[in-house]
Amino acid sequence: MASKLPKNARAQGTKPVAANAPAVLATDSTEVYSGASASFPIVGIGASAGGLAAFEAFFSGMPAAIDPQMAFVLVQHLAPNHESILADLIQRYTRMPVSEAVDGLVVKANCVYIIPPNHDMAILNGAIQLFDPSLPHGQRLPIDYFFRALAQDQGDNAIAIVLSGTGSDGTLGVRAIKGEGGLVLVQTPSTTEFDGMPRSAVATGLVDYQLAPAEMPARLIAYAVQTARARRLPASALVAPTVEKELNKVFVLLRAQTRHDFSLYKPGTLLRRIERRKALHQMEKLEDYVKLLQQTPLEVEALFRDLLIGVTNFVRDPHAFEQLEEQLGARLLAGKAAGERVRVWVPGCSTGEEAYSIAIALHERMQARNQNCVVQIFATDIDSQAIITARAGLYPTSIAADVSKERLGSFFTMEPGGGYRVRKVIRDMITFSEQDLIRDPPFSQLDLISCRNLLIYLRSELQQKLMQLFHYALNPGGILFLGSAESVGDFDNLFTVLDGKSRLYQRREAMMHRTLGNFLPPMAGPEAALSPRPPRQTGPVKYSLGEQTERALLLLLAPACALVEKNGDILHLRGRTGNYLEPTPGDSGVNNIVKMAREGLTQALKLALHQSAQEKMVIRRLGLRVRTNGHFSSVNLTVSPVVPRAADVYQSTRFLVVMEESPLIDADQPLPDIVAMDPAVPTDVRVAALERELRDKEKLLRSAHEDTETSTEELRSAIEEMQSVNEELQASNEELATSKEELQSVNEELATVNVEQQNKVADLARALNDNRNLLAGSGIATVFVDLQQRILSFTPSATAIIKLVASDVGRPLGHFMARLRGYDRMTEDIATVLDTLATKEIRVQDKDGRWYMLRILPYRTLENVIEGAAVTFMDISEVVKAQVDIAELHGALDALKESEQRFRSVVSALSEGVLLYTRDGKIAAWNPSAERILGLSGQEIQERSNIDPRWDAVHEDGSPCTPEAHPSQIALRTGLAQQGLVMGMRKPGGAVAWVSVSAVPIFEPGEPGPSSVVVSFSDITERRLMQGLLDRADVDTRLAMVLRDAHDAMTIHAKDGRILAWNPAAERIYGWTEAEALHMNLLDRVIPAEREQALQRMDQLGRAVKIEPCLAQRLAKDGSVREVSITATALRNEAGDIYAIATTERLVTRAQPH
Repeated sequence: MASKLPKNARAQGTKPVAANAPAVLATDSTEVYSGASASFPIVGIGASAGGLAAFEAFFSGMPAAIDPQMAFVLVQHLAPNHESILADLIQRYTRMPVSEAVDGLVVKANCVYIIPPNHDMAILNGAIQLFDPSLPHGQRLPIDYFFRALAQDQGDNAIAIVLSGTGSDGTLGVRAIKGEGGLVLVQTPSTTEFDGMPRSAVATGLVDYQLAPAEMPARLIAYAVQTARARRLPASALVAPTVEKELNKVFVLLRAQTRHDFSLYKPGTLLRRIERRKALHQMEKLEDYVKLLQQTPLEVEALFRDLLIGVTNFVRDPHAFEQLEEQLGARLLAGKAAGERVRVWVPGCSTGEEAYSIAIALHERMQARNQNCVVQIFATDIDSQAIITARAGLYPTSIAADVSKERLGSFFTMEPGGGYRVRKVIRDMITFSEQDLIRDPPFSQLDLISCRNLLIYLRSELQQKLMQLFHYALNPGGILFLGSAESVGDFDNLFTVLDGKSRLYQRREAMMHRTLGNFLPPMAGPEAALSPRPPRQTGPVKYSLGEQTERALLLLLAPACALVEKNGDILHLRGRTGNYLEPTPGDSGVNNIVKMAREGLTQALKLALHQSAQEKMVIRRLGLRVRTNGHFSSVNLTVSPVVPRAADVYQSTRFLVVMEESPLIDADQPLPDIVAMDPAVPTDVRVAALERELRDKEKLLRSAHEDTETSTEELRSAIEEMQSVNEELQASNEELATSKEELQSVNEELATVNVEQQNKVADLARALNDNRNLLAGSGIATVFVDLQQRILSFTPSATAIIKLVASDVGRPLGHFMARLRGYDRMTEDIATVLDTLATKEIRVQDKDGRWYMLRILPYRTLENVIEGAAVTFMDISEVVKAQVDIAELHGALDALKESEQRFRSVVSALSEGVLLYTRDGKIAAWNPSAERILGLSGQEIQERSNIDPRWDAVHEDGSPCTPEAHPSQIALRTGLAQQGLVMGMRKPGGAVAWVSVSAVPIFEPGEPGPSSVVVSFSDITERRLMQGLLDRADVDTRLAMVLRDAHDAMTIHAKDGRILAWNPAAERIYGWTEAEALHMNLLDRVIPAEREQALQRMDQLGRAVKIEPCLAQRLAKDGSVREVSITATALRNEAGDIYAIATTERLVTRAQPH
């Protein structure tokens, strides 16, 4: 179950977290940190399917003019046995050097590193560490593996980015990096090719930014600049009086909105988290950030959530958990009898992994000891969102890195939508509830407290009080389990050490008992513990451009409105409501919109609220005549139900009241109040307006009468209920007074258990409704009968087969005749099933010709008790019809297969190569001749597309052939066939195969463009070679005649000087025969004085530099020197390259002096 990476003890549960954390209980200044943080951020980028496009967009969006001053480490899911070319592909989009990671390589800024295939990668002290994978392919989580290591090594200097991919790899790593104070970015799911990994990361609620990959670099650089500026501040700046003053203001704002006091937490931890929030908002001064908190409640909530980041996982610190499991068996369970309670408290449980780990360990120990105890685990946290996650018990598939395969199979179930859910037998052992350890009463009579890595974030005075609290809450001999960086400090008189390395302690009877009075809150008691806490408004902290525009428009154009309860109590006001509402004379503190409405608005508002509540719809009143400051204005009133998130409109108890002025005269809608009073308006119009107003008044009167009757009944019921409650309170007063301290803990437990029970009742109700809707909506006719075959219930669709009505429930099924042909044994078959408990299936047909699969099976309860039978009729008419159709199609299919086989045989026997390209350019099929001509295996052909850069093709004239010019691309693009195009294809060995290519597009019915294209090509390499030889043979014949008949010495030599041709005139002038000359070099005939000049001329001719004829001296075979006039010409091949030099040497005869 252990994670594959060695881990330091980090915050487990919901606690403020930072890269540097105090190490021991008694001191505030000691800091622990496992890695050597680099001076620049290290960005880990994880991706899977669709990652290459995301990488391209990310690095293409990197500013070209500046260096990012960050290192980037890419972790991509790669095939283990395939050589990766990812580094070459990424290098195209960035000027930073890109390389594959090497073991021990120290990471540098402005460089990109890529994980090699078939390796796990970590980082230690800024150096990359590579490991052989410890899990089989398909179960590896390389992104989580690296992110966790990055968080431990670099702390708040670590940045995680999750890009396109399936599954949940990276989710646990995001938690680790966020827990260390790092930054987390995720690709916006709507921009991904595969959104599994981004959505899983977003579901943690820990993501700082959701952006398209191209938008991430600018945000990264701005964040890095701001954090670098903050790191350059001296340490003394963090403890300056001004900082402490502003920090206290932050505490006040947090407490006012969240009711949680952070003043007893260590300031260094909180300041680092605040610095991070400042960096996100590009702020330098703490005073500015305090102003932002004052003006933005959402930022207060965001800061609160950042302070609650919990880094936890299953079986965190495996060695310590092994020691705990031994103590569970040796001490905790050893003294427990069957049926006795085992009580455990896990404060700061975060999302519940630690609590579930303890529950699993207890369950395994009890099974091994054949012991049946009642386990009660109370897991608490101040983070309500974390508690919701913990209660659900649903975790990403990446927990397989921490949980063994055996435990996954025994204690988890794989959900259809992905993820592992803790089995009910384990979930039922734990009660999750929201609790403030500092403010709320503790639990009592506990056998084990697991409070790991919470104390390190608290001031020493609070640590000391918590030690006394834990001692009070534990039973004699109870176990205290702390984090690896914590200890009991000076409280060795309260606890004795069981295992110092694992931080396991046992409660001992103290020599002196310290009071908890100054620790528990003054009003801490059963009532305080059970009182509901006001909900906090949660929401996104950052606003997109669209949201900013909407907020600005809302402030500029929104009418006056109020959010009210059903009874009219005002919850929130927006806009200028003074024209419509006014304080009630003589009363102070009135907050009811009906009572505060101005003259002319009161009755219409009350009626509209009542109608909206009754009819669950928007109610509008137009042209109301409202008196404001001595004059009347026309007002339009709108009342609309407000539907909370995840609620139904019929459950709405809140309403939005919108009030806005309108023109006095509206052509389309008469204004009754004004029209009725205006003598210029025709009488019939005024009468109609008065009648409308009268109808509204009648509705209002009826509404008031109904409200009065309802209120009277409610008051009567409330009086009776209050009387009974009063008697109960008087009867229990003495008992509460004598056992207050114990009841505080008991009531806390009851409150948490009640929440769990309510959730379970809601689950059962939801399951019942689901089952009813499933049966009704499935269309499967079902009848349930008891052991005497009396009808218990039936679905509506069953009435089409057996004529049943609701009043038939309880009557024997045998009293009814089913509308079936040739089947009248239903009661006998039901009796057989009840006797044998074996399911029976029969195909039957009704009188309308429809076919059904009749299935009779025993009705089993959850306790596996047979209480009757279930009779179902599944309509299989379409299946029967399909079977007939399938039988008819089999013949056609066999003929088609035979035709296809003949076609495949023909294509395979063709000497021409054949390729089938799909619409997106991928190769779907090929024949053996294609492999032979192209020099590629079938696997290599399948891996290529028509735009693959590995195709090295040239046109007939030798110019490169681009992918867009390939015949298959042209055919797909234009829909026109391409015939007889000659191309040269370079094979893997370097040889060029010349082919004649044709491409024919294939169209599917109803589609505008080709769905595929068939490319055929024949090998014409030998034909071109023979044609070249024939052409050259003709030229050589004519050249030989010229050389033979020439009077001047004519030679041809290679660029390195080797003589290739020697004519008879050369033999006559120099004396060497042709056979002798062909073994010589040009330089063998050059006198020493002219050797350098000859080499220069050879080099110039080899580079196609034109040179003029010249005089030179050449050696003859007999050693004499010949003076000759030399003319040289470069010879070129078909490709235009110089391959030899031809020279003509004419003997110079000088006149003899007289």
